[in-house]
Amino acid sequence: MARALQILTLLENADGEPMPLGDIARGIGAAKSSTSNLCQVLEDGRMISRTATGYVLGRRTVELGGAFIARFNQIREFYSYCTSAPLLGHEVVQIAMLDGTDVLYLARHEGRAPMRLSASIGSRFPAAPAAVGNALLTTMTDAEIAARFTGPQHFPRRTDHSVQTLDGLLRKIRLARTRGYAIDDNEVHPGIYGVAVVLPPWASGDQSLAMGASLMAAQASEPFVASIVEELMLAVDQLSNPLVRRPADG
Repeated sequence: MARALQILTLLENADGEPMPLGDIARGIGAAKSSTSNLCQVLEDGRMISRTATGYVLGRRTVELGGAFIARFNQIREFYSYCTSAPLLGHEVVQIAMLDGTDVLYLARHEGRAPMRLSASIGSRFPAAPAAVGNALLTTMTDAEIAARFTGPQHFPRRTDHSVQTLDGLLRKIRLARTRGYAIDDNEVHPGIYGVAVVLPPWASGDQSLAMGASLMAAQASEPFVASIVEELMLAVDQLSNPLVRRPADG
């Protein structure tokens, strides 16, 4: 089971490029014969597919991903909200969840000018530089953040502006708590300015999500960012569970 999961992870990290059997065997530290048997089981279950040059993830992984995403009530309303929003309707808008020191992207509205550099559904990015990651970290205490971000491996230098230390991250999170939203000023991709807010859990026990917009840095003037934040805050109101926000009297 562990090696089967390793195979799926290797193919996920291959970004859609077919991976030859030999490369998979080396990646999981197993003989080609046993790796071939594992791949056959995964192929029979439609978890992977064989091409002329190697293996790729199969359609079943998409089905399972869809079932996972369907757990989150806000995502079902996310797309209709973005389509009708005057400004966000034109931008790339995403929903993400926190997973360790990374963020995992669950939904994406393309807007009128899709950005190839921004994350697609299922992508992982480091939480420290990303606006959605910072928004989610505002739900944690400084001590909890410090216990999670314990080394330089959690602060990859994606651009010259990427936060590089725990102290720098905590300063960003404190500012985000104060203003009510998080920003990423060219920290994940050069020329991209991110703004994000927290979507409260739909029900007790659910995980918080973050909703963020990726803007061209050249257009991220203070008035424009303020208008984007206003629409994101309206999304928080519309995508939150009214029974959680406003418990019934009595």
